[in-house]
Amino acid sequence: MQRRTIFVVLLISLLALGATRSERWGFWGHRRLNRMAVFTLPPEMIGFYKEHLEFITEHAVDPDKRRYATRHEAVRHYIDIDHWGEHPFPEVPRDWTSALMKFTEVGIVQSTGDTVRLSRDTVDGQVLITLPGRRGKLQAPYTTNYRQFFDDYIMPQYYEDEWSVACDTLAGLFGLTEADIDCGKVYAVDHFSPYGIVPYHLPVMQARLTKAFREKNVKLILRLSAEFGHYIGDAHVPLHTTENYNGQLTNQTGIHAFWESRIPELFADEQYDYFVGKAEYIANPKDYFWDVVLESHSLVDSVLSIEKRLSQTFPEDKQYCYEERLGRTIRTYCKEYAAAYQRRLSGMVEDRMQKTILSIGSCWYTAWVDAGQPDLRFLGEYQPTAAEMREREELLQKARSGEQKGRVHE
Repeated sequence: MQRRTIFVVLLISLLALGATRSERWGFWGHRRLNRMAVFTLPPEMIGFYKEHLEFITEHAVDPDKRRYATRHEAVRHYIDIDHWGEHPFPEVPRDWTSALMKFTEVGIVQSTGDTVRLSRDTVDGQVLITLPGRRGKLQAPYTTNYRQFFDDYIMPQYYEDEWSVACDTLAGLFGLTEADIDCGKVYAVDHFSPYGIVPYHLPVMQARLTKAFREKNVKLILRLSAEFGHYIGDAHVPLHTTENYNGQLTNQTGIHAFWESRIPELFADEQYDYFVGKAEYIANPKDYFWDVVLESHSLVDSVLSIEKRLSQTFPEDKQYCYEERLGRTIRTYCKEYAAAYQRRLSGMVEDRMQKTILSIGSCWYTAWVDAGQPDLRFLGEYQPTAAEMREREELLQKARSGEQKGRVHE
C-alpha cells in the first residue's frame, strides 16, 4: 500500500513537470532528476525539499545557463579521463591540488627571452621539483615545499585569466633570492582543466552544501542543492568522461544529445521505473565521486559501438527525421531509430537515470548529516531579492542570445 502511495506521488510530480519536447540530461533531464531525488530523502528532510520543489526543479539547469556567462563553467561538467591514459587511470591524481601540480607548467621567462621550465625529477626515490640553473639543477621537495608554494601562490589564482608569480617568490622556493636567478617573469599555465574537472568539483559542492546546512542558510541550501544535482547528473553520463564526447572522433557526431536527451525524452515517462530506494549516507564522498566517473566511463565503448553497429544495419532514410519545434524545423533522430537504440542499450539510460536520482538524494542527505542534522522545519521560505532576480534574468538572456564559453558538448 505504501509503495502504491509513493507511486501516485511520483506520477503527479512527473506530470507537474510540464517540460516540453523542445528542451534539451538536457534541460528536461536535469529537472527531472532533481525532482525525483527529493522523494529519496528521509522524513526530516523531505518536507523542506517538497516545500521548495519547484525551485529545486527549475534551478537544476542554472549551471548550463552559466556556461554562456563564464569560460570557467564548462569544465565543471565533464572530464576527458581517457586523455590521460587507460583505466583505472593511475596517472591522474584523485586530489585536486595534486592534479593541478602535476599538469601545470611553471617556468621563468629570462631577460634574454628564453624560457626555463620547472620539471619533476626523482632522486633516490624522492620526487623533486627542479629548476635548471647556472650552478646545475636547483631542487625542492615536491610534496612539501612545492605543494606549499602551489597552495599559497597558484591555487588562489585559479579563476584568473592569467597565472603569474613574483620572481622572488619562485626564487624562495629554492632557497635563493631574486638576484640569484635570471628572471624577467614567472608564468604558470594550466594544461589540465581544459579536459574537465567534474570529479574535483563535486567534493567542492559537497563541502559547500554541508556548510550551508550548518549555517542554516536557506538561500544557499536551495541553490547549492539544485546546482549540485546538475553536476552529479553530468558525472553519470558516459559521454561526459571521454574525449570522444560527441562521437566526433568516430563519425557519430550528435550521439551525445541522442543518448542524453532524445532517448529519455521519448521513453522515460512511459517506460522508466523511478523506484530507486532511500538516500544513503556516503562515508567518503571523494572516492564515491571517482567511482561514479569510472563507472560512467566503463560504458563509453558500449554507447558508441552499439549505435555504430545499429547505423550500419538500420535503413539510412529512417535514421533522421525532421520535426517542428517552437516554429522551427529541426533535424533529429527518428523515433523508430531511437527505439531500436534504446532496446540495444538494454536499459542503460534508465539505469544511469536511476543511479543519478539516488546519488543526488544521497549527496544532499550526506551534507545534512555531516552538518549535524539541523532541523529544517523552521528555516522559512526563500524569497529572492530584486538584485537576485535581475541577476537571474541577465543569466537567462545570455543563455538565450549568447554563445557557450568553453567546449560545447551537444
